[in-house]
Amino acid sequence: MGKRMYLNAFDMNCVVHQSPGLWTLPGDRADTYKDLDYWVELAKLLEQGRFDGLFLADVLGIYDVYQNDKTACIREAAQVPVNDPVLLISAMAYATQHLGFGVTSSTTYEHPYSFARKMSTLDHLTKGRVAWNIVTSYLDSAAKNLGLDEQLKHHERYESAEEYMEVCYKLWEGSWEDDAVVKDRAKRQFTDPDKVHEIRHYGKYYRVPGIHLSEPSAQRTPVLYQAGASSTGRAFAARHAECTFISFSNTEITARYVRQLREQVQLQGRDPKGVKVFSLYTPIVAPTGEEARQKFDYFSSHVSYEGALALLSGWTGIDFSAYDPEQAVEYIETNAVKSVMEGFTVANPSKRWTIREIITLVGIGGLGPVAVGSPEEVADLMQAWMEETGVDGFNIAYATTPGTFKDFVELVVPILQERGVLKREYEDGTYREKLFGSGARLANPHPAAGYRKIREGQANG
Repeated sequence: MGKRMYLNAFDMNCVVHQSPGLWTLPGDRADTYKDLDYWVELAKLLEQGRFDGLFLADVLGIYDVYQNDKTACIREAAQVPVNDPVLLISAMAYATQHLGFGVTSSTTYEHPYSFARKMSTLDHLTKGRVAWNIVTSYLDSAAKNLGLDEQLKHHERYESAEEYMEVCYKLWEGSWEDDAVVKDRAKRQFTDPDKVHEIRHYGKYYRVPGIHLSEPSAQRTPVLYQAGASSTGRAFAARHAECTFISFSNTEITARYVRQLREQVQLQGRDPKGVKVFSLYTPIVAPTGEEARQKFDYFSSHVSYEGALALLSGWTGIDFSAYDPEQAVEYIETNAVKSVMEGFTVANPSKRWTIREIITLVGIGGLGPVAVGSPEEVADLMQAWMEETGVDGFNIAYATTPGTFKDFVELVVPILQERGVLKREYEDGTYREKLFGSGARLANPHPAAGYRKIREGQANG
């Protein structure tokens, strides 16, 4: 029996998430993203496969860096059109009993006061099965459409995110005492006003004087994911994250990230093994290895080169239309996702990546590794990846949907269960309890636990 493997499915409320061009293949249902039936059926499939969660990506802008124009991303449906992921969760939660739901929301563009209510509402409706993937955003197009000339600089986005977290913790953890809701019909009193407190936050970026609008939910603070892999993002994760999501393509870089993250977590006084790391991973599986390789070749022949360039240019902030496909990439400092360029350059100096090689990687499943083989081969590769890198599990991306997920559930999951690395049944409890086997709420020394004693008259700035 090996180390337990945690699994999320990785999806987005759009047509092309990370496999540009493959929505055109027969049987692919990515274009039905706007129908609840697709999402409910996917959630049921994932619960059948004993996935821990469905991890929903999101962006608030478009990928218009390539050719300095929106044409390619719109024509290729490269993460546009894209709908709000939050509105999917209630229906999927109602159709399932155990599956967790991680939703991406940006600290840069949504106010913490209204966001805190939204997440508390979801935590109530899902009975404690919701997580928040904390991002600071990276697209200038989002900033411009939300009233800014350009997005905040990378370091300032994280500085404001620190205060954002403080406001959310105060609202979720400190505003309402555990026994504030009394539901006393005889006294005609639903809530004890003396046990609901204003947070009185007056900071550099936010002014939130009042109370949280929602009564305490099962988890109060949702499970906290974080997807920043830069040095700044890693430091932020060490302070706040319970789970991190990374997308490196080789074991050496992945293992270094995991090691450095756990070291930083320990410096924060937290248990280094108490933060779970999920690696992006795309399985291409068939009953035999030869069939799987044929399937991969078929998928590869349908990848949109221009769609992949549009995605890569948006992620990095670099217009790759000016580059020759055989040109080796060099590190360029940008205000976008720093870890993408770092992963192909300074973090991996022994490998000289050409534009064409990166696009070949991006074309199926994004920036993470792709495992091609029989069910046994894919299971072997995934277990080896965990052993060599120290990650706790995977965000499973798809080439086609729901085909990739269906193949994985039917072919690979039974083997992982037979090997004792994937659970056969769900544990009881909230998402946090299922992941960590501890209480429903965050405990010391996590910073959220420090905001549970807010009282009237106590200023918090």
